Amino acid sequence: MRDLTTLDEATARLLTVAGTLDDAALAEPSRLPGWTRGHLLSHLARNADALLNVVAGRPMYASAEARDADIEAGAGRPAETLAEDVRLSAARLATALSEVTDWEAVVELRNGVTDRLARVPFRRLVEVELHQVDLGAGRELEDLSPEFTDAENAFLADRFTGHPDVPPLLLRPAGSPALTSGRAPAPGEEPLTVTGAPADLLGWLAGRRAPAGLRTGGGPLPALPPL
Repeated sequence: MRDLTTLDEATARLLTVAGTLDDAALAEPSRLPGWTRGHLLSHLARNADALLNVVAGRPMYASAEARDADIEAGAGRPAETLAEDVRLSAARLATALSEVTDWEAVVELRNGVTDRLARVPFRRLVEVELHQVDLGAGRELEDLSPEFTDAENAFLADRFTGHPDVPPLLLRPAGSPALTSGRAPAPGEEPLTVTGAPADLLGWLAGRRAPAGLRTGGGPLPALPPL
């Protein structure tokens, strides 16, 4: 399964970066407001265990409060301990995914969201790739593979489809397939066309950067609701 190979490669990159961060670096702010780099690594470890629960048919998290508490509790640990936690938790998930026999099984994720088990490796890949960028340790959205960027842009566009607070959108990332998103247009209403580099579109859709590199075919670029 291609997603498993891609996930293994992305995880290896993450572990390499995690191994270069000392205690002082992990205590510094990440690119996500309110989180240090230590919070990001703690989250990635607990996310792997949460997806392991999903694969095993258990609830992803005991509760939202427990999820947040676990991330906070692990964020301040020594760098070596955090890096090892990320490595071991990723290995546990990789083992479970390698043993899946029914990829078409429907599983329940956070907040009651359901999906096919075959989509779990990609969902984990999103966590690994975007949060490595969020670490602010040398990897940028432009460094992500075109295959991943196109897939994540399509996933996020679909996520905002039908959202009442997002106007009808026609997204045209340069060199990539066009996408539609937002609520259904009213009679006679034309969707707002948004063009730009795929990485800039990803940054906007994922709430990772100001949309300075995007252009519209008329009207201001809307503020997107939180994911």
